[in-house]
Parts: sequence; structure tokens; C-alpha cells
Amino acid sequence: MAFMSGLWNSIVGYNEKEENWNDVSVFYCDKKKKYFSVSEIDKEAVPIVFSESHKISFNKNAFGLSYTPINFLTIYHIDTRKAEVKMPSGHIDKPVIEDNRDGTVSIKYDPREEGVHELLVKYNGEHVQGSPYKFHVDSISSGYVTAYGPGLTSGVSGEPSQFTISTKGAGAGGLSMAVEGPSKAEITCHDNKDGTVAVSYLPTAPGEYKISVRFGDKHIKGSPFVAKVTGEGRKRNQISVGSCSEVTLPGKVNDNDLRSLNASIQAPSGLEEPCFLKRLPSGNIGISFTPREAGQHIVSVKKMGVHIQNSPFNITVQEQEVGDAKKVKVSGTALKEGKTQGENTFTVDTRNAGYGGLSLSIEGPSKAEIQCADNKDGVLAISYKPTEPGYYIVNLKFADHHVEGSPFTVKVVGEGSNRQREKIQRQRDPAPLTEVGTNCKLTFKMPGITSFDLAATVTSPGGVSEDAEIQEVEDGLYAVHFVPKELGVHTVSVKYREIHIPGSPFQFTVGPLRDSGAHLVKAGGAGLERGEAGRVNEFNVWTREAGAGQLAISLEGPSKAEIDFKDRRDGSCDVSYKVDEPGEYRIGLKFNEQHIPDSPFKVYISPAVGDAHLLEVAQFPDSAQVDKPMQFYIRLNGAKGSLDGRVISPSGKTDDCFIQNIDGDQYSVRFMPRENGVHNINVKFNGVHIPASPLRIKVGKDDADPAAVHAHGPGLGSVKTGAKTDLIIDTCNAGAGILAVTMDGPSRVSMDCTEVEEGYKVRYTPLAPGFYYMSIKYNGHHIVGSPFKIEATGENLAEIGAQETSSVTVETVQKVAKSAQKQGPVLPHFKSDATKVTSKGMGLKKAYLNKHNQFTVHAGDAGNNILYVGIYGPKGPCDEVQLKHKGKNNYECWYVVRDRGEYIVIVKWGDDHIPGSPYKVEV
Repeated sequence: MAFMSGLWNSIVGYNEKEENWNDVSVFYCDKKKKYFSVSEIDKEAVPIVFSESHKISFNKNAFGLSYTPINFLTIYHIDTRKAEVKMPSGHIDKPVIEDNRDGTVSIKYDPREEGVHELLVKYNGEHVQGSPYKFHVDSISSGYVTAYGPGLTSGVSGEPSQFTISTKGAGAGGLSMAVEGPSKAEITCHDNKDGTVAVSYLPTAPGEYKISVRFGDKHIKGSPFVAKVTGEGRKRNQISVGSCSEVTLPGKVNDNDLRSLNASIQAPSGLEEPCFLKRLPSGNIGISFTPREAGQHIVSVKKMGVHIQNSPFNITVQEQEVGDAKKVKVSGTALKEGKTQGENTFTVDTRNAGYGGLSLSIEGPSKAEIQCADNKDGVLAISYKPTEPGYYIVNLKFADHHVEGSPFTVKVVGEGSNRQREKIQRQRDPAPLTEVGTNCKLTFKMPGITSFDLAATVTSPGGVSEDAEIQEVEDGLYAVHFVPKELGVHTVSVKYREIHIPGSPFQFTVGPLRDSGAHLVKAGGAGLERGEAGRVNEFNVWTREAGAGQLAISLEGPSKAEIDFKDRRDGSCDVSYKVDEPGEYRIGLKFNEQHIPDSPFKVYISPAVGDAHLLEVAQFPDSAQVDKPMQFYIRLNGAKGSLDGRVISPSGKTDDCFIQNIDGDQYSVRFMPRENGVHNINVKFNGVHIPASPLRIKVGKDDADPAAVHAHGPGLGSVKTGAKTDLIIDTCNAGAGILAVTMDGPSRVSMDCTEVEEGYKVRYTPLAPGFYYMSIKYNGHHIVGSPFKIEATGENLAEIGAQETSSVTVETVQKVAKSAQKQGPVLPHFKSDATKVTSKGMGLKKAYLNKHNQFTVHAGDAGNNILYVGIYGPKGPCDEVQLKHKGKNNYECWYVVRDRGEYIVIVKWGDDHIPGSPYKVEV
């Protein structure tokens, strides 16, 4: 150091003060560089000094000194790259990652290109939440308006998103901002007095938002920006209260006919939609509808498509009866601010607003409990009780339109419930494509059962049902194997003790997938129904039908969860989780950022089992009968405590079981079933489920089979707003059961269900464009294809707000297909060509008495069909004919004849003779 300093002083002749190395390095080095590469393994930074750098020339105007500086390179255990930047050109660049030593890291990047960049941040090889992040790089100099910040690219609904606008040196001009997206977003601005403006906007629904920033009526560089707002962590609750117009139906209708009637109302503009029939307090039958226009309406009431007596008839709607959301008055501070753990009340006055249904939804960090007090005078007192602080969005609609000020943004303050949340994300690759004739496999995990009680059937698109083979792959993991004979959607039913397992019946597409998305993901297993603290709880997720995408699993409750995931590489996986505290948890399953059907799942985690695992069930019956007592036995095996039993019927009613001590450690559990269907028996010991609980038993003759139910019709395709559309739910040969149809979408739909010959017709009228999801359940199980994704196009006849839900439920009767009164399988639609079948062998020309006369049939190029062989002689059919399939539609055939004479040999491929058939054979 001293030598260098002295050398320099002697060269420049400048020795007024003594320099040290820091002075020299600051004076002469353009840049000091530090290189960082951070891995998942934390190790101390080790500085290394070296001077083998490229030569840098300094002070060219003076002496042209060529000088090699000493560089400091900080090595921070180079292992795996955690971040990278994808530039607009497509090239990959490496940002600098600095560990802040406080649990956070800083990512620094010096951009070299103009345009949209993507920042990918990974931990343990997996993208962190929100990755990849997008940011826009400008190359313009100062004096121009620019914008930057996370709110320009991403956000979470119900939470403020921020960005900054820099106007330094831009001169005079008007600055304007607009946020356009699925919801109204309140914008607030704050002038920082330093040439920048801090902007915050509050999106109230997930989706894509366009953020426009204008200066002097011109878009700034990069505007409009597109921000992707997710609904992560948002909870929603909704209620609807009636305020519909009711008109008495002329004539008398008995209760038996009421179920089979179908009513619709046509407005003066021509808009026709279904309306509802109900028994009025007077005892008469009336129709219930929401008037949308003044004038004469035509009401049609039909039974099995034919007008009943006095139908159609006219009713007149007065101007003051038409529902008008603008005339609804709301009051109360609870629509601006609220408190957790308490009731927040506001009032809604609909007295001067005509007739219309009122719907309320609240979305926020917790699922706020809603209560509604109706004084029957048109004034409603509505209260909500949130459990977590934060921003809540309140949608209030009347007659399908937002009331003035809706949606309301409410800031809720107070103590939270200290619920903890854990989440993992996994990328799901598309499952291997299956073809006709290949071995197809569907796997599921059900620990603690015996494979003898499992049974599986596969129904082809043509309606042919066959038993499928079930193999135990490993302990508790089972696979259903079958070989399809045609392309299309197959139905796979898996039953345990004659009851569908969770998720069954399954959809299994042979050939290319017809659709994809979160609505085709299924989940089921004990871990989605109940769990135990301190132990691993498991459930299955099937993403095969949904295609490729990202599966996100979140668990929220009183304690943090350990979540694990095992991919079975066939479009299915099993998820396990472990929590330390008992209580109520919510398990959310999202596919490509959309909830799958029935998600989030509410799961009660019981305390650690303790002695409950010692108990065992004995003499549990296979079935039971209505109004006949059913009982089984529980052995405590030395456990000390109290035993409790409750039975839950198919309709949801709960009843106590009668428990009696029989002998020492043995108890009997007894109950009286009152209805047919699958009952769940919860048996608890010291308040904790025993290992086999809940026990499931089929009571009576429950022939309802959701696997046999199919839906078809124009109502499952593309539909138009304002136009009634329908679909048929075919319940032939599915037995009697409970049919529940639910529709989620951007608007409520008027929906009804009527009985037709082959099942039930559902009619509905969408009022707003967008995607709707129709769930069709039979006895609590989704039918194959449910939920169905339906796109509505056309004019917006009702204001779009948060997701709206409409549903209808009917108790079905047993139906049999008219074309096949006899029960049994239906032959598939074969595609074959009998002219391409060849046959050869002595048995087609000449035969010998009491010997095997043989010939072969080759149909490998003739498609799929059934081979028929018949032989007829002088005294009738021959004694013995045998066929053997040798694979790939090649057959061996031999026959034995006992009499001499002339025989006819017929060989058919399906309904058609093969070339040469019938054959004439001499014996």
C-alpha cells in the first residue's frame, strides 16, 4: 500500500498530504463491484482479494496511467440460483440477491432492455407465491412521467394495491388515473411533495384490472397497465330474502299435481323466464315472480308440456310494482366500518321499491355470519359478524340490481381469531393420453379397509357397464384397471360395501380431453371429513380430467399445518397434513387460482385419540330396514371413559343412539332408522371419534345410483342472456333419490325443475353474460361431468356483482327407459366393416364325424364388433361349437358333428355376414 501511494505521489508530484488505499481506490475506480449468489444453505460471506482483473485505463487526459486495481469478490456459497429475469428479448439474466440477515432477501437488478420483464423467484426449486412477477422498464430520460410499484402488476381482492407516479421535471399538465376491472375500485392519491404521487386502489373482486395513467390527456409509457388480482384468502357468505309478487292461480290444483307443473311468465318486451309455483297461506296455488316491466304479462302453466285448464292467463303489473333498486334505502354505519367478534347492523327499507328479491353477500378475510330480521313491513334489519379484521366487500342487490352505493367497502377493526394459515403449490403435468385397447388405471388411497369390500364398474359412452379389476398397489393404495373399447367419457364407479367412496362416480376420458379447468378436479377422503391432532391425515385429489395446471393447497385453523404432497404420476395424488391443535379448520383447494367444486372444505380436527384407538366395532350389519331397530357392539378393550353415539340420516337429521353396557368391556349401540338411504353413525369415546367412525350403513332399498344419471340438452352449451333454455337430466334406471341442481355465476337465474318421461327437465334464464357452473348431484354425489361449465353471451340484463347462487331440489321417482323396459345393458355403437374379415380352414369346406373340425377367423382390420358363429345340420344345430379369442380380433373355431349330411356354417361380424358366409359343408 505504502509503496503504491509513494509511487503515485512521485509521479504526479503531489505530496501535500499522505493518502491511504481508500483515498486512491475512491479516486480511481469507476465502480466497486460485489458479486452475490445466494443458495438455500446459509453460510458466512468470505471476501477474497485478487488482482487478476482486466486492465482499466484512468485519467486519460493527464498521464494515461494504466493501472490494475484490486477487486473484492464476495463468495456467498454458490449452490443453486433462486432468481432470474426473463427479458423482453427472451434472454435470461441473473439479478443480485442479498441476504438482509432478518429473514428477508433483497433482489437487485440493473435492466438492459426496455419493455416488460418477468422476475422468477424460486425456493427449493418451487415458485414462491406470485412468481413470476412482471415489471415494465422505461428508457426515457427525466422530464417524463413514469409509474412503478406492485399495484401495477398484481394484487389481492379486498386489500389495497399501491403504486407510485413520478412527475419530476415533467412540467405542467393534468394527471388522471382510472382503474377498470371486474369490480368498482376506490382510488386514493397522496402528493408526496417531492415530484411523486402515491396511489392506492382497492379491488373488490378477483380478475384482471386495467390501470390507465394519463398526463396531459395522453397515456404515459406502459399505460394501460394490466394487474392480476387474486381472491386468495377471501371468504364469502350470502343470503337471499323473498319479496316477490304472488298471484293466485285460477282453478284448483292438488298437491300431487303441483310437482309436475311447469310455469313461465312472458313480459311485454317478450322476455320469458320460468317462475315458481307455491302454496299460498290462503291454501290456493300461486305463482311467484319478480316483475321487471310494467304492463300485461302472459302466464303459462303446463303439465308434461301441455297447458292445464285456464292456461295461459293474463296479469297486469303496475308501474309501482316493478322492482327498482334505486328506491331502496339503506342506513347504518355498518356499511362503512365494523368490529370483529360482534354484530354489525344496518337497515334496508324496500317499502317504496316495488317487488323484488333482496340478495346480500359479504366477502372478506373471514366468512362473516349473516342474520336477517324481517319485520314484515318492508324494512329489514341485517347484521353480520366477522371474525378477522380487514376490508370487507358488501354486495347488496334488489331485483337483480345493485342498490345505490353497492358494493360497499367496509373497514373492520378489532381482534382476530389468531387463525394460522399454511399453503403449498405444486405444478400438475397433463396425465398420459389413453387410447382404445390400452390398460387404463385410476388410483385412490383408502387406508384401514379390506379390498374384499371394494367393487368397481366402468360404463362406456355407449352405455355398456362392465366390472373392473381392483388391485392393491401398496398398503392402503388401490388401482382400478380396465381396457376401454371406445373413445369418449367413461364413468368409473368405485364402491365400498355398496356405497360410493368419496369422489365416485369418476369421469375418465379415453382419448383427448374435451374440456379442462378447476371444475373438473375432484377431491375426497377421510382427511376432508375429519382429522386428529398430532397425527397425519390424508385425502386424494384427482386432476386428470382438468389437464395441466398449478394445484394450491391451503389449510387454515387454530394452529399451523405441515402439508405434504405425493404425486402418483397418473393424474392423481394424495395429500397429507398434520396439525397440533384441535378445532375447526378450512382446507382450500385451488387449481389455476380457482376453487375446485365444494372447496373450501370445513374439517373438524379432534383432540389426540388417547384410548379411543383401543376400541373396536363388532357384528356391524351390512344393511338395515326402516322402523326396525339396528344394533352393533363396541369393545373397549380396557379403555376408560365415556361412550357416545349419534346417527345422521340422509336428510341431515341427527338423532341419539341408545348405548347399553352388555358385559364388562362390551357395549351395544342401537338406533331406529326412520328413512331410506345411507346413514352415518358417529361413535365417540371421551369426545373423540373411534378409528372406524363415522360408520356408514345403507338403510332399506336405496337403489339411487348417481353413476346412471346423465345430463344433455342445449342448456349445457352456449346460451343467451334473457332467453329461457333447458336441459334434460336422464334418471332412467338410476332409482329414486334426491336431485339437487345448483348454478353459480355472475347473476341469479330463475330456475325450475319438472318431471318428463325420461327424467327431469331443468329450465333457467341467465340475466348476465359470463361463465356459469352448474352442479348436478344425485343423493349427494356429483354426476359425471358435474359441475358443467356454461357460457352465456348477450346483453347484460342484471348488474354483475359477486358470484350468485341459484338452486332447485326435487325428490325423484324411479323411471325406466321407454325403449328398454327390460333392465339390462345396452349394446355400444360399434364401428366395423365385415367385408375386411377373412376366414380359412378345412372346417369351412369339409367336416368329419365325431372329430374337431377347425377354421380361423381374422378380423384385425375390421374394427371392433362381436363374432357370431352358428352351424345348422339336417337334424338341427350341431352338438358342439367353441370359439377362442387369440388376441387382436383373431379367433379359432372348432365344432363337432354327429350326423352325416349337408351343414350350413354362418359367420357374422356384428349384424353382417363375412365374405363367403354362409358356407356349405359336406359331412
